[in-house]
This record gives sequence, C-alpha cells and structure tokens, in this order.
Amino acid sequence: MALSPLFGDINPTAQKQLTTGSYLDFTGGAGNDFSQQYLPEIYEAEVERYGNRTLSGFLQMVGAEMPMTSDQVIWSEQNRLHVSYDACTIAANNDATVTVQDSDGSITGTKEHAIRVNSLIVILNPATSTEQKAIVKGVTATTVEAHPFDSATWANDLVSGTALKVFVYGSEFAKGTAGMSGSVEPSFTQFNNSPIIIKDKYGINGSDTAQIGWVEVATEDGTSGYLWYLKAESETRLRFQDYLEMAMVESEPADQATGGISAASQSAKGTDGLFYAIETRGNVFSAFTASLTDFDNILKNLDGQGAIEENMLFLDRATNLAFDDMLAGLSAGANGGTAYGLFENSEEMALNLGFTGFRRGSYDFYKTDWKYLNDASTRGADSNFSSGEVDAIDGVLIPAGTSTVYDQILGTNIRRPFLHVRYRASEADDRRMKTWITGSVGGAFTDDVDEMNIHFLSERALCVQGANNFVLLKA
Repeated sequence: MALSPLFGDINPTAQKQLTTGSYLDFTGGAGNDFSQQYLPEIYEAEVERYGNRTLSGFLQMVGAEMPMTSDQVIWSEQNRLHVSYDACTIAANNDATVTVQDSDGSITGTKEHAIRVNSLIVILNPATSTEQKAIVKGVTATTVEAHPFDSATWANDLVSGTALKVFVYGSEFAKGTAGMSGSVEPSFTQFNNSPIIIKDKYGINGSDTAQIGWVEVATEDGTSGYLWYLKAESETRLRFQDYLEMAMVESEPADQATGGISAASQSAKGTDGLFYAIETRGNVFSAFTASLTDFDNILKNLDGQGAIEENMLFLDRATNLAFDDMLAGLSAGANGGTAYGLFENSEEMALNLGFTGFRRGSYDFYKTDWKYLNDASTRGADSNFSSGEVDAIDGVLIPAGTSTVYDQILGTNIRRPFLHVRYRASEADDRRMKTWITGSVGGAFTDDVDEMNIHFLSERALCVQGANNFVLLKA
C-alpha cells in the first residue's frame, strides 16, 4: 500500500534552480520574498535627500522669548514728538480756515488737535511741492485760523489740494503779551496681541515600539537607532518646532466682522503674525527689484521713521543674489564699505552666522538667506526650478536692537527687542513647549491601551514693536 508520510509530501521539486517554493514564505505576498532568502546589500543609513529640513531659528536669531501670564499682551508705543497732520484742506482762497484731519482719522469730530494760537505752521501740498508759511490766530476743535506771511490769499495748489500736510515749526508773540495758551500732552498708541495654542501628537502601538527595522534611522537632533518610531517621533517634534515659528510668521487674526470666523463659535481667533503686522502697521515695498534706486527709497523711508541705524535683511535666494549684484557694482566709497558692528565688528562671527554686512548712507545692514522663503515645501520655488515663488514675498527688513515701550504693569518704560515672542507660563505651568506621554508604553501608565502617545503643546504670541521700522519686500 502507499506510504502516508507523517509530515506530508516529501517529493522534491521538478525544477533545478532555486525558487521561493523551496523556502518558507514569511510574507505571503509577491515581491517581498527576496529578503527572506538572500541577505540584501542594504545601506543602513538614510540619505539626507533634503539636507537639514528644519526651518526654525529665525526668531531665535532676531528676537527673544519671554513668559506672560495673561490671555493678552498689551504695549504702548510713543507717537511722534512734533505736531504734524496729513489730509488737511483749506476752505477757500480768501478764507483763513484750515481743516485739520490726520490721515489715520485720529483727529475727528470734537477731539482737539494740538495746534495752538500763535503757532507758526507750514502748509504744503506734497503732490505739487507748493507751500506757504502762516501764523495761527484762532482754533476750533478741528480747524485753525491761519494767515499766510507772504500773501493775503492761499496759493491755488493749496486750495485745490485734498491731502495737505500741516506741521508746527515754532511760535511768535508780540512784545508784552501773555504766554502760550494750553499745552501739548504726550500721546501714545496701544497695541495688543493674543496667544494661540499650537498642538501636535505622535502615536504608535506597543508592538511597533519593539520592532527592529533594516534601516538605521538618524534624526536632525542626533538620535539614531533601528527603531523606526524614534525617527517618527523625532520628525514630529522637529515639525512642531517649525510650526512654532511658522505660526508666528504667517498667522493673522480672524476677521469676525466680515464673517471670516463665526463670532459665536470662536473656533479660531488667530493672532498677529509677522507678515500681517508689517502689512497693517509697517511698510510694504511692492515690485522690489534690489536695485540701488529701490534700496535708496527704503533708506529715505527709514529716515522718516525711527532711523534705526542697524537693520537685518532676511531674503530669499533670488533677492539675496540681486543684492550681491547691486553691491558688486558699487565702489567702496559708494556703499560706505563693509560693516559688522552688530557682530562686535567681527567678520568671522558674521560669516559663521551666514550674514554679510554692508553700509549705505548712515545705516548698517546685515543680510542673509532665509530658508523659509527658499524651501519648496513652504514659500520657496518648486522642484522644477521655476523662477517664481509661491507668493510675492521676497524678504523682510527688521530693525536690530531694542525699543522703548511703556509697561502697564510695571508703570515705567522698559526696553524690549523690536521682535520677540511671549509664551504663557506661570509657577503652575510652563507652556513654552510642553511634551508629555500617555498610554501604557514608553514609561507612561495612564490607561490600559497598548500604545504610546507623545503630545506637544505651546501657547504663544508674537510682539512686533515699532512696526513702522519694518519693511516687507514683495515682488
């Protein structure tokens, strides 16, 4: 009778070459058998295809981080010292009445302006450069009675102008008269911002935390090993750290008035990011070409603002190269030579940080590439070497150093970096960057689920003080 092998069919294969049929199939799927039979030639280290992929570091370079204990940070900025108004008009050619109204609407209705009787003023039309000097003989809440020195009437260009500039340059009194009536009180403008809560999480089941892989994983922060979850957790952490900076750069507040975010839901209130703050309170240079003419126009604007002597330029690659071309075309006498004052006059220190210093007029500038504007996954050009960017932002000009602001809590003026981050923190909870683990794996024993969840959280807001000294460069 036929034999019945205890352990099944022992007939050999009819084929001479080795096949997967001669071996135990661990995978049960085509295409995965090779590594079960033959030792593959595997490079155990990952290739850094995109180099250092992190984008953070910008805010640490230009500002500072300080704790806060409120849902809102409020600061006051000094207004201009001298009395000056825009968008003024003259009633008629033979009328001495000048209607005073600031272009930002701060002088309207019954709010008194600061021009007083016997003040000497200049009235000019910026569009035609026509001007006349006059003395003030009467005032109301929104008007002044002024009489020109050179004529009984106003120039036609002033009468027809709708955006006249008026500023005080002194006063004049007759002999034996009383002194100035009234006084000019100092004024300030308050700004505020609110923090947002940023979160992320990485989760993995307990079995996979003990799974060894073929490839040795390495991370930007130096972690390495054959446990894949180490790579995934590290990338989540690094991505979150980038989000902390990107959110401070890109965020904008929710416009509830126009229905951007439902006022009832309050699902996202937003916050003032860098780009938004500059576009609403700072300077935007459109169609910037990095030419000497454009750059000198920026200098003229800086003259009219705080005239901060040291400034930093964070540029995309194309704009940075255009700056290099511009500087290369200038002689040492034209550009004022090279400056490294911000880096303790050390060229080596500046170059190690990626900065190039130069001087133009009375200003020192330190420029560098801003990776955020170059990376193809954010605002940089795409992988097909296209000439354009995702949008029109070519760079930002940020004043170096600190500004003086009035602290409501301390009741005094304090110095703060023009650009800095405030994060929520107290003795009970530091929310600068929180990390914690839940689950039953990885040292955490918070529940009975066989998993490890690594949580990340930060609550922060950006303070852009003296935004009038910032410039957003747009193509």
